[in-house]
Amino acid sequence: MTTKYLLRAAIVGVAMLTLPTFAAAQDTSTGTLTVTATVESSIGLTFENDAAGVSMSGAGTNAATMALGTISAYNTIATPGVTRTLGGSSFTVSSPFGVKVVKANSASANYTLSAALASADSTNTWKINATALTTTNQSLGSSYSYGSAVAHTMSLTVPFTASTGAISKVLNFTAIAN
Repeated sequence: MTTKYLLRAAIVGVAMLTLPTFAAAQDTSTGTLTVTATVESSIGLTFENDAAGVSMSGAGTNAATMALGTISAYNTIATPGVTRTLGGSSFTVSSPFGVKVVKANSASANYTLSAALASADSTNTWKINATALTTTNQSLGSSYSYGSAVAHTMSLTVPFTASTGAISKVLNFTAIAN
């Protein structure tokens, strides 16, 4: 009988140990969160270095700087990637660069690219490829492919009558999915 008594005592002891666990159970609550979103097509434009051109600061972004250095009609141009052409009353410096446009969530097969001067220049002539720029968007092409850099050339023509000093101009580019 002592074994039965010990067995009952053990069962009662285990039961008493588990009672505090049930008594200390914490309150719980549940909920649901519904998440919604609308996927939108998008394109992104970056300026890329061209191996034959000026090494741009900010290459790989949409806000690069092409520093041509000191330019002149007859003195040496020390900046690698700058080409000079002399005319009868002006000289032109130029450098190739790339424009890369990528797309996401879009069925667009290609894009149109345009460029414009941020502000007018009454002295110098600015071109991308053969297109003279004004403060109004000028088309540079209408069927460029996505995903790889497309080569373009920036040209700055300075008349021999221009004053010496710094030249700076912002060129705005716009890519539109077709």
